[in-house]
Amino acid sequence: MFDYYYLVLVVPALILSLIAQILVKSTFAKYSKIPNSRQMPGRAAAAYLMKANNITGVAIEPVGGSLTDHYDPAHKVLRLSQPVYDQTSIAAVGVAAHETGHAIQHARSYGPLILRGALVPAANIGSSIGPWLAVAGLVLSFPMLINAGIILFGAAVLFYVITLPVEFNASARAIAVLRSNDILTPEELRGVKKVLSAAALTYVASALTALMSFLRLILISRGRRR
Repeated sequence: MFDYYYLVLVVPALILSLIAQILVKSTFAKYSKIPNSRQMPGRAAAAYLMKANNITGVAIEPVGGSLTDHYDPAHKVLRLSQPVYDQTSIAAVGVAAHETGHAIQHARSYGPLILRGALVPAANIGSSIGPWLAVAGLVLSFPMLINAGIILFGAAVLFYVITLPVEFNASARAIAVLRSNDILTPEELRGVKKVLSAAALTYVASALTALMSFLRLILISRGRRR
């Protein structure tokens, strides 16, 4: 049977995700070639900003790959990729500041960050098992199995949605702390905003893809029950 819902709902979201990935990589590459005026590497910028915000006990470590930067609240470790950790580019400082924003969120007990952390186990299970349970329920005409799959997948969708305010807030904090501590010039800050805005689009695209996939699953299940 032709999957009309996939074509109409999911494919446009996947196309947006592809565009977002291309945009973030190209924007990051562009500003990775422009050194900041202070010649400050990403790790030093993160350390400076944490000290300025009285954040203690957070380790800064390198991590392999590109655009793999993240803050681990469970272990209080800020991990920066090689293009960020040692590099002195505008992009490196911007990404390091964004991840420092997550460390500040954690220290200030930012609600959405705490909620997202609590959703991780359910989201992992829901994203891997939920859709398959729902499909199995559809094939077997077993409504309880369909509902269980949809509920589990819903937890994963909620995780993606909660991620949006977490990431937007971290970027806002990054811009604010860079500006207030005079780390970058106004022109350099404009470059950081472009890098972080491109990164934000990837989170929007991921959330939209998850939402459209969730809606598709619900519509298919309703159609089969008629």
